[in-house]
Amino acid sequence: MTEETPGFDEKPDVPSGATPDDAEPKAAAPSSEAGAAPAGDATAQIAGLTAQLDQSRKALDERTADLQRLQAEFQNYRRRVERDRITVKEIAVANLLTELLPVLDDIGRAREHGELLGGFKSVAESLETVAAKMGLQQFGKEGEPFDPTIHEALMHSYAPDVTETTCVAILQPGYRFGERTIRPARVAVAEPQPGAQTVKAEDESEAGDDKDNGPEEG
Repeated sequence: MTEETPGFDEKPDVPSGATPDDAEPKAAAPSSEAGAAPAGDATAQIAGLTAQLDQSRKALDERTADLQRLQAEFQNYRRRVERDRITVKEIAVANLLTELLPVLDDIGRAREHGELLGGFKSVAESLETVAAKMGLQQFGKEGEPFDPTIHEALMHSYAPDVTETTCVAILQPGYRFGERTIRPARVAVAEPQPGAQTVKAEDESEAGDDKDNGPEEG
């Protein structure tokens, strides 16, 4: 006869009136506190990420402002360097043209005396052309009003046919380079004859009175 080992195939005793399911161990129901803990952790994580994002945005704004400031400073530096470069170039060209003025004066005198001939004429005209291409401009004409900013009066006289101080002779032409006056025009000036304006004004006044009075009707 086969012997049965007690304890393995036997089922646990079930109280009367209980179902078999009551004999199975039941898992403990999750408490409300256990469910609330993960939700709180998520909220804290979101708050932390939001703070980090705000800090990152603030740092980005600061770096952007720094970059914009550096770009503006660099642009100002480039403009200043370019302006200085142009100024230095203009000064160098003006100094060179100033050294050429005596040569140009000699060429002008030779032309006035009819001595600008042959190969000398060709060289002189080439020099004048090059100086003009470099920006040299000659000024000063007879009959123009005297301007102390661009004229230098070497001779002075009175003339009855002028109404203001006038350049009546150009003794030496003036030269300018761009807005810079390299040499003023040296001129002889004439002023109105003393008393001429007073006499002229009196004559005009008398003529006006005669016109206003007119012929009287009889």
